[in-house]
Amino acid sequence: MSLNFISVDQPIRIEFTSFTARESHIKAIRIEVFHQEQKIDPALDFDGLDEEAIQVVAYIGDQPVGTTRIRQLAAATKIERVAVLSPYRKQGVGTAMMLEILTYLSDRSSTDIILSAQCTSESFYRKLGFMPHGEVFREAGIEHIHMRYRPRKGR
Repeated sequence: MSLNFISVDQPIRIEFTSFTARESHIKAIRIEVFHQEQKIDPALDFDGLDEEAIQVVAYIGDQPVGTTRIRQLAAATKIERVAVLSPYRKQGVGTAMMLEILTYLSDRSSTDIILSAQCTSESFYRKLGFMPHGEVFREAGIEHIHMRYRPRKGR
């Protein structure tokens, strides 16, 4: 198996948007990453919560290459559906999205930021300051771990 990586020589642009405004971009990325690569049931991915979420899309030039969503829960803000197209992984796209999200949320919310990370991505989130809590669990047939980020007060 060979993987094709694309060298990113253009800036990564991060857009905070709505599902309606960028539905085709969001769906294309999630279908490729979650449905085709990871074999996740589309009904689990497209769970009816996209309209209430803030959507984040990463672009290189005009090409959408990554996406995630942010939902406000009662006691925390949750980051979900983090996906980067395969050729753009290890190119800083995921890091750029997450750093922009953490900055955006630190300016708007004092609640903890949580996510359920696929265990294969735990070290990625640890480098960003997320800490695991709880036990490993299976979701959509993939091992996950709950992780939490506590924004620093007084930024």
